[in-house]
Amino acid sequence: MQDHPSAIAVLDIAIAHLRNNTLPDLKGRAAFDLRVTLNALQLVRRTLALTPESDAAERARLEALLGETGDLDSLNRAFCARIEAGEMDLATPGLAAHLRATALEKLAVDQPTYSAYRRGTETKD
Repeated sequence: MQDHPSAIAVLDIAIAHLRNNTLPDLKGRAAFDLRVTLNALQLVRRTLALTPESDAAERARLEALLGETGDLDSLNRAFCARIEAGEMDLATPGLAAHLRATALEKLAVDQPTYSAYRRGTETKD
């Protein structure tokens, strides 16, 4: 186990420093470049924070759908092979829900401000 602060905490500090203390003094191309860098750092932060849980959830869903165990890559290959062979399709119980959940988990990392992601995660009363 690593001592504190965590990698996520270090990224949070670095992102906040660059956004609050460096970016306001920059103009033009330098400001643009720093915004791109901040976006990349935020993507890394979300990857570290969200991927372990989403990978575990995806693996559990695939194990339930396939009725077998394995690592995530192997399970995804088996899943794709079954779809390609016509053994599974959208009528397969749980398949559409798995695809939706997986897509939303990936968008949470890659594009959390994407309007379709936000609509897909809104709770319906």
